Amino acid sequence: MSVELEEFEPGKFRVKRPELRPPHSLLPMPYVISDIMPPTEQVDGKFYTSKRAFRAVGRANGLTEVGTEKLKPNVQRASTTTAAKNARRQAVKQAIERVRSG
Repeated sequence: MSVELEEFEPGKFRVKRPELRPPHSLLPMPYVISDIMPPTEQVDGKFYTSKRAFRAVGRANGLTEVGTEKLKPNVQRASTTTAAKNARRQAVKQAIERVRSG
């Protein structure tokens, strides 16, 4: 195997490499997620190679797939009614008066 050298400056050489082609076509293509997966056992004891069938059996048995569950809204938020706001303001005002009065 012989190495070809090319002179790029007087007295300086580098290895001449073949031109590299792009690893794939430059044509626009959609990204498609496949339904196929390695055989995976579900709670019914059967092995599934289809993601859709695997998830359908899980949903039918009342299971929640980790990462896809929908969180319930937080209902423990402070009340935002006008009366509640006024009560908080009054409580803060009384606390400040107590601190200032010693």
